[in-house]
Amino acid sequence: MTMPAAGTSTKSDERRRTIVATSIECFALKGFYGTTTHEIAEWVGVSQPYLYRLFPNKEALFAATVDHVSVVMTETLAAHSPASGGAGLTSEAALDTARRGYAALVADQNILRFLMHANCAVGEPLVAQAVRRCYAKQVDTVQQLLGDEDAVRRWFGAGMLDNVVAVLGLADVDEPWAHVLTAR
Repeated sequence: MTMPAAGTSTKSDERRRTIVATSIECFALKGFYGTTTHEIAEWVGVSQPYLYRLFPNKEALFAATVDHVSVVMTETLAAHSPASGGAGLTSEAALDTARRGYAALVADQNILRFLMHANCAVGEPLVAQAVRRCYAKQVDTVQQLLGDEDAVRRWFGAGMLDNVVAVLGLADVDEPWAHVLTAR
């Protein structure tokens, strides 16, 4: 297979995908507001003008990264779900299965931190739209896995608690308040 010629749409699409996947880690460190496009370009190994050739601005890149993470989340949840979409499982067992899928996803602290930063950057219109698309997709995915709206709300509530436990490293904190949050 031959590589596409420089400047072709296929090569640009491949570079966009690489930049988006790599920018997760960069944005996870300092968020939307603290990360510069120069840092992203340097992190990814491209020039800043080339970055702007592929993405009109940082907001568009961040929104594309949210969309990418949404796809990763959906694929991870589907991979950890029962093959029958939860049929035959009790509501609690299906919820536990979905939580294990989410735990596998956020074991990558970059994904978790990126998602937290995305929620904080919804003051930017393109980012807000991307975050809403991400939540809509996750609600749809989890509802397909769990079946009812109450279970979806419980899953999201448990996921928010899991986020706090993970980002604060509470599994390693031997304090009574941490034990309450980690159910130890």
